[in-house]
Amino acid sequence: MAMLDPLVTVEPSEPADVVTSNEEIHPSMGRLGPWQLLRNLCDGQYTRLYQARPENHGEGLPAAYVIKVLRNQWWRNSEAIARQRREVWIGSHVSHPNIGPVLSAGVDGPPFYFVMPKLPGSNLAKMLDEGYRPAIPVAIWIVRQIAEGLAAVYEQTGMMHADVKPANMIVAPTGHTTLIDFGFAHSSQEASSWTDRPVVGTLNYIAPEMLTSTLSADVRSDIYSLGITLYELLTQRLPLESDDPCELVDLHRQAKPVSIREIRPTIPPEVATLVHQMLAKDPMRRPGSYDELISQLVRLEVDLFELR
Repeated sequence: MAMLDPLVTVEPSEPADVVTSNEEIHPSMGRLGPWQLLRNLCDGQYTRLYQARPENHGEGLPAAYVIKVLRNQWWRNSEAIARQRREVWIGSHVSHPNIGPVLSAGVDGPPFYFVMPKLPGSNLAKMLDEGYRPAIPVAIWIVRQIAEGLAAVYEQTGMMHADVKPANMIVAPTGHTTLIDFGFAHSSQEASSWTDRPVVGTLNYIAPEMLTSTLSADVRSDIYSLGITLYELLTQRLPLESDDPCELVDLHRQAKPVSIREIRPTIPPEVATLVHQMLAKDPMRRPGSYDELISQLVRLEVDLFELR
């Protein structure tokens, strides 16, 4: 397939181009620049996702792309625009099999949007909600793939993801896992408050230091969030839970999670040790780098392969 132009000139959408979440695929549903919108996939607080294909492609060809559009109520919000531009920049500059690429974008003016390939598979948060219970080595493999993607982002851009959670992971039927949604990514020197983002879901995975001093946050903060994801994959529950955001913040700062082996005694001790190291309140007690974490995950994958 020929590569798409890195930047596409866009035309402002008319109201008729807006797709409701209940509509089915239809070849004439809407248009955004050179893209034909076929179906609204989901609506977020800031963005809308559409399944799409290039307008000059025949209707018999599959709609193999997803367009992420900034919702028009945010078109004058500099922070929302900056987040989308940051996501485009990272997706355009990082090349790694476990990172969702950005193929094309129009973020110089409204409508702000970018184009990604439509990834095969399902959102990991949805899979967990539906009772997904991977074998222990498979859970470790999923987390190791995300760690490798995070390492590539850090090496190639100096950025941490800052919103690592199952809702931002796509798992293919083969098990291949892709990390998406870099709207809150930043370097460890940049200030980025957790209060600037939607708290639903995110606060369940956020590192304690990101709730107190953003300047102390670094890659170990993403490792903490990844540790919560691994805990959830292995137990089908979160290590810290509350419906009250303030209480949840306090839990991340102070509460010790229930030992993972109390919930699932068949988890090998060495796996439990790594999970709880990743969840340490003090970043200095977590794996100190992605390379260190990946090395431990690979060793566990190999040692526990027979449990697949």
